[in-house]
Amino acid sequence: MSFSVGIVGLPNVGKSTLFNALTKQAAQASNFPFTTIDPNVGVINVPDERIERLAVLEKSEKLVPTSIEFVDIAGLVKGAAEGQGLGNKFLSHIREVDAIVQVVRFFDNKDIIHVDGSVDPKRDIEVVNTELMLADLATADKRLEGLNREVKSGDKEAVVLKSTLEKIKAVLEAGQLARTVNLSDEELRLVKQLQLLTMKPLLYVANTHDINLATDEIMLTEFLPMDVKIEAELAELKDEERREYMQELGINESGLDRLARAAYKLLDLITFLTVGPKETKAWTIVKGTKAPAAAGTIHTDFEKGFIKAEVIAWDKLLEASGYAGARDRGWLRLEGKEYVMQDGDVAHFRFNI
Repeated sequence: MSFSVGIVGLPNVGKSTLFNALTKQAAQASNFPFTTIDPNVGVINVPDERIERLAVLEKSEKLVPTSIEFVDIAGLVKGAAEGQGLGNKFLSHIREVDAIVQVVRFFDNKDIIHVDGSVDPKRDIEVVNTELMLADLATADKRLEGLNREVKSGDKEAVVLKSTLEKIKAVLEAGQLARTVNLSDEELRLVKQLQLLTMKPLLYVANTHDINLATDEIMLTEFLPMDVKIEAELAELKDEERREYMQELGINESGLDRLARAAYKLLDLITFLTVGPKETKAWTIVKGTKAPAAAGTIHTDFEKGFIKAEVIAWDKLLEASGYAGARDRGWLRLEGKEYVMQDGDVAHFRFNI
């Protein structure tokens, strides 16, 4: 199961520098897999101490972390919704991702010209969000026009979708993102097909030389301060040099690791694990996934022939020093088709084809 995050922002805000740092770090993680799909798409691993500790416990030959795909999307300029700059490319690419990371410039540097002549984070956020909202308004208007005939024919889903789009349109016209609208499960299902840009989960990265920067009224809760220049420098170093540099800077976790975890959380994802002597592997599922569907992420046959899931929390497996100890203590549970997987579950699926 693959999930992608689009990195967006105005020109010269550090967007591509951030993407390059992300992909360079992944390329240097020699014991972890790395994939470059094309020049502007890279996959990075989500840091997770659980698989490392379980791999030691099981003496696994290899460990496979979960990952997130990052897409470096063309820079945005005012008027993108009308096709200015690379607007059409920007908008088409962003429709394909599952969530958005918007890089916002907070740093001053006379050698790096701001597209609007000055550094103003609030204005920049409004420019990007306005273009996304205008694009969504155009999408909503176009779909509403086509819905009239379906509504007249008595199509019940068309009636619900029309009402939903009217609510969303009113919010967009008021200058708010579509995801601020409170929708039912049915409304969400119907509107999802339109791939509205402002319905996507959104995280702001504040590119700043002061990573202790306090949030203020211009920022939302989805906010991550990061010195992208420092992250790019760290990404160029070998593991030991990186650790030493981070120690000099007084940080114990890179901004890229924090971003990977934040993106994972933004997408409402959790991890379950499979362990063994050959490999310890993390698997990505959406929060709320039931056991059969989780088994299906390993192989479709596992879901089709699902019988039971043998489950234990990762920390309990460590505490028991392995499966033998866990069985002796009665900590292994057999769960059925209605079991909702929990983050950190170690699972072994029983199935019959």
